Amino acid sequence: MGRYTLDDILATRKSRDAWWTVFMVDPIACRIALLVANHTSLTPNALTALSMFIGFGSVAAFGMGELVLGAVLFYLSFLVDCMDGKIARLKGTGTPFGLWLDFVGDRIRFACCAFGLGVGEYSRTGDHAFLVAGVGVVLLDFFRYINGPQLKKVKDATRALAKARTQTQVVFVEDVIKARPELDATTAVREVEESQTEGQAVVDLQKAFHARFPWYDRFRLALVKYRVRTHFFSGIEFEAAVFVVAPLLGSWAFVPTSIGASALLLAFEISLIYRVWLASRQVPKRVQEKAKILV
Repeated sequence: MGRYTLDDILATRKSRDAWWTVFMVDPIACRIALLVANHTSLTPNALTALSMFIGFGSVAAFGMGELVLGAVLFYLSFLVDCMDGKIARLKGTGTPFGLWLDFVGDRIRFACCAFGLGVGEYSRTGDHAFLVAGVGVVLLDFFRYINGPQLKKVKDATRALAKARTQTQVVFVEDVIKARPELDATTAVREVEESQTEGQAVVDLQKAFHARFPWYDRFRLALVKYRVRTHFFSGIEFEAAVFVVAPLLGSWAFVPTSIGASALLLAFEISLIYRVWLASRQVPKRVQEKAKILV
């Protein structure tokens, strides 16, 4: 077995993550991952399978009306799910198939828990609102996973179009910020300009967004200090609200929590769409070589 340290495990964390993961899961998951790395031969795929198994326990608990137990099991399932990537990065034992298994396992766990909770509470109360809420959160989760890849296609196409129209080497300001998240947008632009070489074009596709929301960069920088990403209510927080917080509060909380969490998730998804739309519509028709583009 290896002799890994906690610092080794901490180094495998994502550079930025959901606030629920950063504050509510990683402090525990990292320490358990250290024990797993040093004292077991469990592979990332085995941890993913274990996460799914615990998740099915959560489904059963929700279906039987044991909401607190279901919430605890869902949390444990997510915690183990956060460990597989850390072990994969630490030991280099991840596999391409593991990516598929992790993704599909998450979606199966989510859908089954939603139906287990919705159908279970409906069978006990006869209230159709539980069924509607269960189906609703699954559909919204499905939309989120369709929307993400499509937005990435638009972003990639926008960047490709900007490169094609400059007809020269392009430096994207957002790439600089991604590599050095501690920089604000203004500083990133200035540093890129200062290091710009002949024949390069500097492109800031987020200039319009920052102009409309000048507070955003300050918000992002405040979160960077804590390793938290700006997508403040993502699918992870959505799952936590519906399958951890609501069940702990009681049966009455499932429907209103699902509605509130869905509204927040949808609002953040719309904000992502808006941001990508702003960038896509501002690529100039033509830019001369050596020109600087701040659009």
